[in-house]
Amino acid sequence: MGFLRSLAFNLYFYLWTTIASLMGLPLLAFGWRRMNAYGRWWSGTILAGLRLLCGLDGKVAGLERLPAGACIVAMKHQSAWDTLMAPQILDAPAFVLKQELIRIPFFGWYLRHCRMLPVDRKAGAKALKTLVRDAQARKAEGRPIVIYPEGTRRLPGAPPAYQPGVAALYQVLELPVVPVALNSGLYWGRHRFAKRPGTIRLELLEPIPPGLSRRVFMATLEERIEAATARLIAEAERRPPA
Repeated sequence: MGFLRSLAFNLYFYLWTTIASLMGLPLLAFGWRRMNAYGRWWSGTILAGLRLLCGLDGKVAGLERLPAGACIVAMKHQSAWDTLMAPQILDAPAFVLKQELIRIPFFGWYLRHCRMLPVDRKAGAKALKTLVRDAQARKAEGRPIVIYPEGTRRLPGAPPAYQPGVAALYQVLELPVVPVALNSGLYWGRHRFAKRPGTIRLELLEPIPPGLSRRVFMATLEERIEAATARLIAEAERRPPA
């Protein structure tokens, strides 16, 4: 049954995303805000399909900790679910993402139009300078900047591997950083076809104020995210399976 439900969701995801991509083409003639709102609507329909077809829902805690206006949201990344949920809880977020996504037909056009923050991971220091420059423009727009500090999806329980990009943004932008912990990888794993029914937990943690040294900031960020993520995973494993 689990396989059939996951198959139904995958069919729904790709078919509906293709239709929505074609429907959204006229919005390329308008500003980024309309396209961003369309993306939020699309991600909401995908999450609704996930609930209906796979019995997989999500619960968010700590929204009251989110500062008004521009900030940096440093999110643990375990699943594609994370990228779908972020637009539902943040106001017009600008994602730091790999440049390869910008080259995807339709989807990449929309990402570029929404003024996301693509990073060429092969460009080294030059990529970091470009990221910081573009992020300053997103700060001026008052948008939350979402970055996955480890740069890619990690398996639940995998040793942390935090990258320097988040520290560069923290030092230059001088914005509060909101750490985000989650346990989505237990239910929708990296490169996994099956989706396990249940309730994913995502938690926004206490913001880290600007002004700390690079070393102290990175240590604080990692400690908060990893401790809270371990707690959410342990709590999920203690609950009876759905």
